[in-house]
Amino acid sequence: MKIIAVTSCSTGIAHTYMAAAAIEKSAKKLGHQVKVETQGSIGIENKLSSKDIKDADFVIFGADVAVIGRERFSGKIIFDCGSEIFIKNKDKAMDQAIKYYNERIND
Repeated sequence: MKIIAVTSCSTGIAHTYMAAAAIEKSAKKLGHQVKVETQGSIGIENKLSSKDIKDADFVIFGADVAVIGRERFSGKIIFDCGSEIFIKNKDKAMDQAIKYYNERIND
């Protein structure tokens, strides 16, 4: 499965990058391809391309503030949560995200 994500937090520092690392580790542990865009205090890093978005099965927004460029993800299944859910328990959060995705594709 190809998973993409955007992470951000209110200060744009620690939680942005901690959530990104947690998403990457958990997705890779399960054998998924993953790419994460961070929207931190220094701006957007690892910006997802239109191809990344098109090719993704689903999107995770681990964001505590509004995602910049949210319209880029129109039509995609989006698991929308705060950054802390992945920081506190990355594997449980990834299970929730995948369950959410599976429920949406089976509707």
